[in-house]
Formats: sequence, C-alpha cells, structure tokens
Amino acid sequence: MKVTVVGAGAVGASCAEYIAIKDFAAEVVLLDIKEGFAEGKAMDLMQTASLNGFDTKIVGTTSDYSKTANSDIAVITSGIPRKPGMTREELIGINAGIVKSVSSSILAHSPNAIIIVVSNPMDTMTYLVHKTTDIPKHRIIGMGGALDSARFKYRLAEALDCPISDVDGMVIGQHSDKGMVPLTRMSTRNGVPVSNFLSAERLEQVAADTKVGGATLTGLLGTSAWYAPGAAVSGLVQAIANDQKKIFPCSTLLDGEYGLSDICIGVPVILGRNGIEQIVDIPLNDAEKAQMQASAELAAKTNSLLEI
Repeated sequence: MKVTVVGAGAVGASCAEYIAIKDFAAEVVLLDIKEGFAEGKAMDLMQTASLNGFDTKIVGTTSDYSKTANSDIAVITSGIPRKPGMTREELIGINAGIVKSVSSSILAHSPNAIIIVVSNPMDTMTYLVHKTTDIPKHRIIGMGGALDSARFKYRLAEALDCPISDVDGMVIGQHSDKGMVPLTRMSTRNGVPVSNFLSAERLEQVAADTKVGGATLTGLLGTSAWYAPGAAVSGLVQAIANDQKKIFPCSTLLDGEYGLSDICIGVPVILGRNGIEQIVDIPLNDAEKAQMQASAELAAKTNSLLEI
C-alpha cells in the first residue's frame, strides 16, 4: 500500500506521521513545493521509526510527482491555511488553483488512486476535483465530516464528564461554521441517548461549540489545527487500505441522496478498498432536514465562486 500526501505543512506532516505509526502502509510519499521541506519532514519522521515501532517508509520530495507513481491513495492538504478571523470560504481563490493542479498531477502518475481532499473550503474543493477530473465519484472523498465528528465527540464527552470512548456521535452537512449539522438527537453514551444525561440547552451549546471548533483553535493557535485533521485523515486512509467497511461522515457527490444533487456535502458513507462503497441514508427529522437544506445552499453558494 502506497500513500501520497501532498503538502508537508503541519496538517500534511501529521497525516504522514499518524499513517506511519499505524503501520499498515508500505510507503508514504510526502510532497511539497518548498525546496527540501518535505525531505526534511520525512527524514525527521523516519528517525522516530525505531522509537515508535513502525516499518512504513516515508519519502520526501520537492514537486517531483514521479515519486508518487502508483499510489493507492493520495491526500491533498496543500493550500493556504486559515488565519484568525478568516472563514474557510475566503481561501477559495488561491486554493482552487492549487487543488486543481495537484489532483491533475497525482492522476497523471497514479490514475487509479483514491483522492482524499483536506484543503479548504473542503466541500467545494472536493466538488472541484469531481468537476475537473474524470475518475469515478467513489474515488473522491472530502475529509471534513470525520474531523467535525471527532470534535463533536470531544465536546459531548466534556459535557457528560465521561470517557470519550463511551461517546458516539456524528456531524453531517457542510464543513463550515454555519453549515455543520451535529446530530445530537442520535448521539449516545454507551448506547443510551445523551439526552438522558444532558438538557436540551446543554446539547445546543455542545452543537454550537462543535460548529466553531476550527475557528476556536485558529484563534488560539494563530493558524489551522493539525493533530486532529491528521488523525482524521489517517482513519479514512486506514479504513480504505484495510478494507474495513467502516462508516465515516465524508463529503461526497450526491445524486438524489438526502434530496440533494450536484453538490458535495458531508453524509455517512461506508469506506472500503474501493473508496466510498455506499452512501448511508439515515432518517432525519424535519428540523435536521431543514438544517441540511440550509447547509447545502451554503455549499452551493461557495461552489458558485469556482471558475471551472
């Protein structure tokens, strides 16, 4: 199993590190446009191999896509990150050109690769890859929902004052502060609805804190987060590489599912060796349907800014 990560910044390096530590890939190629940067990150990570007990080979390269040839999975993290006060949508102008070029270069050397999009605005960048490549839609995956759900579970465990392993919950919709749809109604603590433990007001606060999870970290750190995004990517890559058939909420191109078409937005999917193997249709109540519709309208508005 060969995995390429394009962009050796904090998010890309975290992706490579978590993938390597899980030790399911034979090789991870880290690529960046900054001279020597990916090579340095790869060398630093390889010097942890004996300490962390992994045998995955990590290779760095400066803009040489031939080193990525025959990748099974390619992760696109490249682009400018958010700064405090910025929305994900404000990144569209620069990042669209980068993502379009990167996806084309990846597929030129790995025509059968599954592409995972991390660059923001993530749903729109995923939609861009669909519109500018000719690969099947099940091989194009947007990461956002997996990260949003991890942040949601963190906030739920915080509110419940319980181990996070007790908690299950999911966020669907657009990967944006206004477009996320945390499914509090379906969230559980060891199978018991969290509404048995938390008031409606507290659950509303959990949902609100989840939606601004990225912005909160950007304000604290001065740039986008990287540990949780890297871990989210590694979970998706592992599910695909090991054909785990696991359910994650991911951004995918919809064609009538959830009453939506010609849009990429987060919904639960089953991930296996072929990428997205099934879109899972979960029953939403009227309020959740209305939130999803509003989220889709936000995503469509952002898509309209693309020059395809």
